[in-house]
Amino acid sequence: MLARIRKSMEEKDQGFTLIELLVVMIIIGILAAIAIPVFLNQRQRAVDSSMKADARTVANELETIFVDAQRYVAVGTAANPLTLTDGGTPARTTNVQLSTGNVANVAVNGTGAAFCVTVTRATGAQPGSQAGWVYVSSAGGLQAAGTTACPAAY
Repeated sequence: MLARIRKSMEEKDQGFTLIELLVVMIIIGILAAIAIPVFLNQRQRAVDSSMKADARTVANELETIFVDAQRYVAVGTAANPLTLTDGGTPARTTNVQLSTGNVANVAVNGTGAAFCVTVTRATGAQPGSQAGWVYVSSAGGLQAAGTTACPAAY
């Protein structure tokens, strides 16, 4: 009896067949094809989120200055840090730290009653991400994605 078991154990192949290995490789390939695009999308979303967050941060600082000075201040285009000065006596200066690679442009309308903040990437848009975001105070906040300039009338 033991001899028969030992003989069957010796004759049994120990290993995987080529078909089994190919099936495992195909399954791994399918999982990678699903996971890689999802991972790359997360980077694009992070870039867009950083631009939106920077636009909101600058807008919050402008609103804070407005409470003290009763007018908005324009600083033009600036990278890190974005310096906002209210122009009052004494002048109050605020430095806004933007996310790495973002550039903000602050414009104020002719009456000083509304502002527009445009945030873009200094290195250009990441593939698949938005070109920029615009925050318009008179229009209620963040505008449609991909906008890179303030509207003509705000």
